[in-house]
Amino acid sequence: MIEIKNLYKRYHNHHGSDWVLKDINLTIPTGVSIGLIGRNGAGKSTLLRLIAGMDTPERGEVIRSSRVSWPVGLSGGMQGNMTGRQNAKFVARVQGSSSSEIKRVIQFVEEFAEIGDAFDEPVRTYSSGMRSRLSFGLSLAFDFDVYISDEATAVGDRAFKAKAKNLFESKVGKASLIMVSHSEGILKDLCEAGLYLKDGESFWYDDIKDAIAAYHKDTDASKH
Repeated sequence: MIEIKNLYKRYHNHHGSDWVLKDINLTIPTGVSIGLIGRNGAGKSTLLRLIAGMDTPERGEVIRSSRVSWPVGLSGGMQGNMTGRQNAKFVARVQGSSSSEIKRVIQFVEEFAEIGDAFDEPVRTYSSGMRSRLSFGLSLAFDFDVYISDEATAVGDRAFKAKAKNLFESKVGKASLIMVSHSEGILKDLCEAGLYLKDGESFWYDDIKDAIAAYHKDTDASKH
Protein backbone atom coordinates (compact mmCIF):
# COMPACT_ATOMS: atom_id res chain seq x y z
CA MET A 1 0.00 0.00 0.00
CA ILE A 2 1.13 3.55 -0.73
CA GLU A 3 -0.34 6.51 1.13
CA ILE A 4 0.00 10.07 -0.15
CA LYS A 5 -0.89 12.69 2.45
CA ASN A 6 -1.38 16.43 1.90
CA LEU A 7 1.19 16.38 -0.88
CA TYR A 8 2.27 19.64 -2.54
CA LYS A 9 4.98 20.04 -5.17
CA ARG A 10 6.23 22.97 -7.23
CA TYR A 11 9.43 23.88 -9.05
CA HIS A 12 10.84 27.32 -8.39
CA ASN A 13 11.91 29.31 -11.43
CA HIS A 14 12.18 32.90 -12.57
CA HIS A 15 8.59 32.86 -13.90
CA GLY A 16 7.23 32.33 -10.40
CA SER A 17 6.20 28.93 -9.12
CA ASP A 18 2.75 27.52 -9.64
CA TRP A 19 1.87 24.31 -7.85
CA VAL A 20 2.36 21.26 -10.06
CA LEU A 21 0.52 19.16 -7.47
CA LYS A 22 -1.53 20.54 -4.63
CA ASP A 23 -3.05 18.82 -1.60
CA ILE A 24 -3.01 15.31 -3.08
CA ASN A 25 -4.53 12.78 -0.66
CA LEU A 26 -4.60 9.25 -1.93
CA THR A 27 -4.30 5.62 -0.86
CA ILE A 28 -3.10 3.27 -3.56
CA PRO A 29 -4.24 -0.23 -2.56
CA THR A 30 -1.96 -3.26 -2.76
CA GLY A 31 -2.26 -5.24 -5.97
CA VAL A 32 -4.18 -2.62 -7.96
CA SER A 33 -2.56 -1.39 -11.20
CA ILE A 34 -3.15 2.26 -11.98
CA GLY A 35 -2.89 4.36 -15.12
CA LEU A 36 -1.93 8.02 -14.62
CA ILE A 37 -3.76 10.29 -17.04
CA GLY A 38 -3.57 14.01 -17.72
CA ARG A 39 -2.37 16.60 -20.19
CA ASN A 40 1.29 17.28 -20.81
CA GLY A 41 2.58 19.23 -17.82
CA ALA A 42 -0.18 17.94 -15.52
CA GLY A 43 2.38 16.46 -13.11
CA LYS A 44 2.22 12.76 -14.04
CA SER A 45 5.99 12.21 -14.17
CA THR A 46 6.43 14.39 -11.08
CA LEU A 47 3.99 12.24 -9.11
CA LEU A 48 5.74 9.07 -10.30
CA ARG A 49 9.12 10.41 -9.12
CA LEU A 50 7.63 11.32 -5.74
CA ILE A 51 6.10 7.85 -5.34
CA ALA A 52 9.42 6.25 -6.32
CA GLY A 53 11.29 8.40 -3.77
CA MET A 54 13.40 10.11 -6.44
CA ASP A 55 12.04 13.55 -5.60
CA THR A 56 10.79 15.15 -2.40
CA PRO A 57 7.50 16.96 -1.84
CA GLU A 58 7.40 20.61 -0.86
CA ARG A 59 4.82 19.67 1.77
CA GLY A 60 3.17 16.43 2.78
CA GLU A 61 4.50 12.90 2.55
CA VAL A 62 4.49 9.62 0.64
CA ILE A 63 4.34 6.54 2.88
CA ARG A 64 5.42 3.29 1.23
CA SER A 65 4.64 0.00 2.96
CA SER A 66 5.82 -2.03 -0.03
CA ARG A 67 8.89 -2.36 -2.26
CA VAL A 68 8.60 0.26 -4.98
CA SER A 69 10.78 0.17 -8.12
CA TRP A 70 12.62 3.09 -9.63
CA PRO A 71 10.93 4.21 -12.87
CA VAL A 72 11.17 1.32 -15.32
CA GLY A 73 13.43 2.18 -18.25
CA LEU A 74 15.15 5.06 -16.46
CA SER A 75 18.65 5.11 -17.94
CA GLY A 76 19.98 8.21 -16.19
CA GLY A 77 21.39 6.24 -13.25
CA MET A 78 23.74 4.04 -15.25
CA GLN A 79 27.48 4.55 -15.17
CA GLY A 80 28.69 5.44 -18.69
CA ASN A 81 32.23 4.08 -18.28
CA MET A 82 30.97 0.70 -17.08
CA THR A 83 29.71 -1.97 -19.45
CA GLY A 84 26.11 -3.14 -19.53
CA ARG A 85 27.19 -6.30 -17.67
CA GLN A 86 29.03 -4.29 -15.00
CA ASN A 87 26.02 -1.98 -14.54
CA ALA A 88 23.72 -4.99 -14.10
CA LYS A 89 26.11 -6.51 -11.55
CA PHE A 90 26.46 -3.22 -9.68
CA VAL A 91 22.68 -2.67 -9.41
CA ALA A 92 22.15 -6.29 -8.27
CA ARG A 93 24.73 -5.77 -5.52
CA VAL A 94 23.11 -2.51 -4.42
CA GLN A 95 19.79 -4.41 -4.19
CA GLY A 96 21.46 -6.85 -1.78
CA SER A 97 21.40 -9.82 -4.14
CA SER A 98 23.29 -13.05 -3.35
CA SER A 99 25.98 -14.26 -5.78
CA SER A 100 23.55 -16.71 -7.42
CA GLU A 101 20.93 -13.97 -7.70
CA ILE A 102 23.49 -11.60 -9.26
CA LYS A 103 24.17 -14.24 -11.95
CA ARG A 104 20.43 -14.61 -12.57
CA VAL A 105 19.98 -10.83 -12.90
CA ILE A 106 22.89 -10.50 -15.36
CA GLN A 107 21.58 -13.38 -17.48
CA PHE A 108 18.05 -11.98 -17.45
CA VAL A 109 19.18 -8.49 -18.50
CA GLU A 110 21.50 -9.81 -21.23
CA GLU A 111 18.74 -11.97 -22.75
CA PHE A 112 16.03 -9.35 -22.42
CA ALA A 113 18.00 -6.38 -23.80
CA GLU A 114 19.11 -8.24 -26.95
CA ILE A 115 22.06 -5.92 -27.57
CA GLY A 116 24.59 -8.69 -28.34
CA ASP A 117 28.29 -7.96 -27.86
CA ALA A 118 27.50 -4.39 -26.80
CA PHE A 119 26.56 -5.82 -23.38
CA ASP A 120 30.32 -5.94 -22.71
CA GLU A 121 31.05 -2.46 -24.04
CA PRO A 122 30.82 0.86 -22.10
CA VAL A 123 27.28 2.19 -21.80
CA ARG A 124 28.45 5.63 -23.02
CA THR A 125 28.91 4.06 -26.48
CA TYR A 126 25.25 2.93 -26.60
CA SER A 127 22.49 4.50 -28.65
CA SER A 128 19.53 5.80 -26.64
CA GLY A 129 17.53 2.76 -27.75
CA MET A 130 20.19 0.36 -26.44
CA ARG A 131 20.35 2.21 -23.13
CA SER A 132 16.57 1.97 -22.84
CA ARG A 133 16.61 -1.77 -23.54
CA LEU A 134 19.31 -2.34 -20.92
CA SER A 135 17.56 -0.16 -18.37
CA PHE A 136 14.17 -1.76 -19.03
CA GLY A 137 15.57 -5.25 -18.48
CA LEU A 138 17.38 -4.15 -15.35
CA SER A 139 14.27 -2.56 -13.86
CA LEU A 140 12.21 -5.71 -14.36
CA ALA A 141 14.91 -8.16 -13.25
CA PHE A 142 13.92 -7.65 -9.61
CA ASP A 143 10.73 -8.58 -7.78
CA PHE A 144 9.14 -5.36 -6.57
CA ASP A 145 5.65 -5.04 -5.11
CA VAL A 146 4.99 -1.95 -7.22
CA TYR A 147 6.54 -1.12 -10.59
CA ILE A 148 6.68 2.51 -11.69
CA SER A 149 6.59 3.05 -15.45
CA ASP A 150 6.87 6.35 -17.32
CA GLU A 151 6.37 5.69 -21.03
CA ALA A 152 8.57 2.60 -20.69
CA THR A 153 6.66 0.62 -23.30
CA ALA A 154 7.36 3.32 -25.90
CA VAL A 155 10.98 2.29 -26.52
CA GLY A 156 12.32 -0.01 -29.20
CA ASP A 157 10.85 -1.56 -32.31
CA ARG A 158 7.50 -3.33 -32.51
CA ALA A 159 8.91 -6.72 -31.44
CA PHE A 160 10.63 -5.21 -28.40
CA LYS A 161 7.49 -3.28 -27.42
CA ALA A 162 5.50 -6.51 -27.59
CA LYS A 163 8.08 -8.30 -25.43
CA ALA A 164 8.07 -5.43 -22.91
CA LYS A 165 4.27 -5.49 -22.74
CA ASN A 166 4.26 -9.27 -22.22
CA LEU A 167 6.76 -8.93 -19.39
CA PHE A 168 4.57 -6.29 -17.74
CA GLU A 169 1.55 -8.54 -18.12
CA SER A 170 3.43 -11.41 -16.44
CA LYS A 171 4.01 -9.14 -13.41
CA VAL A 172 0.34 -8.16 -13.09
CA GLY A 173 -1.24 -10.31 -10.41
CA LYS A 174 2.04 -10.76 -8.53
CA ALA A 175 2.74 -7.03 -8.39
CA SER A 176 1.01 -3.79 -9.31
CA LEU A 177 1.95 -1.11 -11.81
CA ILE A 178 1.66 2.66 -11.64
CA MET A 179 1.99 3.68 -15.25
CA VAL A 180 2.12 6.76 -17.48
CA SER A 181 1.65 6.04 -21.17
CA HIS A 182 0.35 7.97 -24.17
CA SER A 183 -1.04 4.66 -25.42
CA GLU A 184 -4.55 4.33 -24.05
CA GLY A 185 -4.60 0.74 -25.35
CA ILE A 186 -1.65 -0.17 -23.10
CA LEU A 187 -3.33 1.49 -20.10
CA LYS A 188 -6.58 -0.40 -20.74
CA ASP A 189 -4.68 -3.67 -21.13
CA LEU A 190 -2.48 -3.36 -18.04
CA CYS A 191 -4.34 -1.12 -15.57
CA GLU A 192 -7.56 -1.51 -13.63
CA ALA A 193 -7.94 1.88 -11.95
CA GLY A 194 -7.18 5.37 -13.23
CA LEU A 195 -5.86 8.53 -11.64
CA TYR A 196 -6.64 11.70 -13.59
CA LEU A 197 -4.41 14.70 -12.80
CA LYS A 198 -5.95 18.06 -13.61
CA ASP A 199 -5.00 21.57 -12.44
CA GLY A 200 -2.76 20.14 -9.73
CA GLU A 201 -5.49 17.92 -8.28
CA SER A 202 -6.07 14.18 -8.53
CA PHE A 203 -9.30 12.35 -9.34
CA TRP A 204 -9.52 8.61 -8.66
CA TYR A 205 -11.55 6.23 -10.84
CA ASP A 206 -12.01 2.55 -10.00
CA ASP A 207 -12.15 1.80 -13.74
CA ILE A 208 -9.39 3.02 -16.07
CA LYS A 209 -11.95 3.46 -18.86
CA ASP A 210 -13.89 5.98 -16.75
CA ALA A 211 -10.69 7.98 -16.13
CA ILE A 212 -9.90 8.04 -19.86
CA ALA A 213 -13.51 9.08 -20.63
CA ALA A 214 -13.30 11.97 -18.12
CA TYR A 215 -10.04 13.13 -19.67
CA HIS A 216 -11.53 13.04 -23.18
CA LYS A 217 -14.61 14.93 -22.02
CA ASP A 218 -12.44 17.75 -20.65
CA THR A 219 -10.14 17.90 -23.68
CA ASP A 220 -13.10 17.90 -26.08
CA ALA A 221 -14.80 20.68 -24.08
CA SER A 222 -11.67 22.84 -24.21
CA LYS A 223 -11.66 22.68 -28.02
CA HIS A 224 -15.06 24.39 -28.30
